[in-house]
Amino acid sequence: MSETRIGYARCSTDKQDLAAQTASLLNLGVVADRIYTDHGLTGTNRERPGLAQALAAVRAGDTLVVPKLDRLARSVPDARSIADELAKRGVRLALGASVYDPHDPMGKMFFNILATFAEFEADLIRMRTKEGMAVARAKGKLKGKKPKLSDRRQTELRRMYDTGDYSVSDLAELFDVSRPTVYRVLQRTPSAEVPIEAR
Repeated sequence: MSETRIGYARCSTDKQDLAAQTASLLNLGVVADRIYTDHGLTGTNRERPGLAQALAAVRAGDTLVVPKLDRLARSVPDARSIADELAKRGVRLALGASVYDPHDPMGKMFFNILATFAEFEADLIRMRTKEGMAVARAKGKLKGKKPKLSDRRQTELRRMYDTGDYSVSDLAELFDVSRPTVYRVLQRTPSAEVPIEAR
């Protein structure tokens, strides 16, 4: 019975692209219709439909191929759980060009070491991100999103709305913003007394 190579690729955010991982899997001998993907799902989320489909597709003697270990799992327990499941079913795991044989003690040890480093790297990235945000916040550089309209333009938008001559749609077009933005400005900008001559 010939070996079938099943590929799996994942990216954490909707802004990331799976093209590079897909190309890598094709180069590793996985045919296009045997590649399963998850888009916009973090590695810590075990409920990944693409991964579930890939695991369901592999049979004894097959190989599950992933570009890198951190695409498969972000925690050591999760990686071990997947590896144990594959081992029970007689499925090999290929991390890039390196194939992990679940029945080889050295291969199993190497896989556990890789999983530990993948989790350590993910923890370091999270820690650095938090530290960077804390430093930026302390320096006053992290203040959230910049308002789309200046205070003066927000006041003017409110004034124009209060005249009753402009609809929300009119104001959105005039100030080149979305209708939700107009509603937010109206909510946080107090209504001013409209001069009689402006009515």
